[in-house]
Amino acid sequence: KSGEQKHPKEPSSLQCMHLAVVACGDRLEETLIMLKSAVLFSNRRLCFHIFAEDSLKPEFEKKLKEWPSSYTKKFESNIYPITFSVGNAQEWKKLFKPCAAQRLFLPVILKDVDSLLYVDTDVLFLRPIDDIWQLLREFNSTQLAAMAPEHEIPKIGWYSRFARHPFYGTTGVNSGVMLMNLTRIRSTQFKNSLIPGGLTWEEMLYPLYQKYKNYITWGDQDLLNIIFYFNPECLYVFPCQWNYRPDHCMYGSNCRGAEEEGVSILHGNRGVYHDDKQPTFKALYEVIRDFPFEDNLFQSLYYPLQSKFLDTVHTLCGRIPQVFLKQIEKTMKNVYENRVIVYLGANHRY
Repeated sequence: KSGEQKHPKEPSSLQCMHLAVVACGDRLEETLIMLKSAVLFSNRRLCFHIFAEDSLKPEFEKKLKEWPSSYTKKFESNIYPITFSVGNAQEWKKLFKPCAAQRLFLPVILKDVDSLLYVDTDVLFLRPIDDIWQLLREFNSTQLAAMAPEHEIPKIGWYSRFARHPFYGTTGVNSGVMLMNLTRIRSTQFKNSLIPGGLTWEEMLYPLYQKYKNYITWGDQDLLNIIFYFNPECLYVFPCQWNYRPDHCMYGSNCRGAEEEGVSILHGNRGVYHDDKQPTFKALYEVIRDFPFEDNLFQSLYYPLQSKFLDTVHTLCGRIPQVFLKQIEKTMKNVYENRVIVYLGANHRY
């Protein structure tokens, strides 16, 4: 199939940080801004795995080629068609949002990839991907995926109040940022509510969907919650600053990790980059979107962001600008220092 290029075999693929995203409908720009935030701040080389409708493929290729060479040399990209290896493709496509269920099939499709970070299109990196990639090393011997809780407070969490199916922990998990050891996922027999024995990931997906389809609201995220309810030892839970959503500040601040360390990964779900309900989220999206690649990060990204934030202080999320700025400021200092040191090193032979 066109676009399904071969991946480098181990060990070279271990040198790459693999990032996967699924883009359908009107998500082209959002996906490109997410990839831009990844490239702006990452240190190691990135491998992008973009699953997209056929109509979006030429546009992705064109836009990524337009980026300056100082950035395009930091990544390689593969674009794949939307495919579902088991069950009824039309049913999978209709699950929650178009094509979102594709992420469930990543372990099956990307057979040569050992580990992977999956993100939704509406995610922005405010620090190097290298930092979340390091969490793979913290997995114990049974953990094979990592996600953040869906909520910090059970009494206002969605799953704890409304779910009609099993879910992980006390508040469920959010699948918008998901770190996966694909090798482990492929080799594990998962406990389930279908048969007494274990099932492989691929064997389990469609029967599980058939069993719970009348009870799930959030599509593939609900299926992941069901899987990890039965297999809690397989999940590493990372703190909320790695998947920071409007829910963390729109009812008052409830992500302590972000208050202490700053937001590491911003997840603008509920469409907040494109309306005026959460201007703090929108400000970050627009500043990264409008940043000219070769410009000075402080002048063309950080200062515009600070001035936009001044207009959002009347909102609950805008009241805590340091939460949004802390990591991005630290990251930019590091990028700037690295460039200056590299530049000086190249021009001054001591």
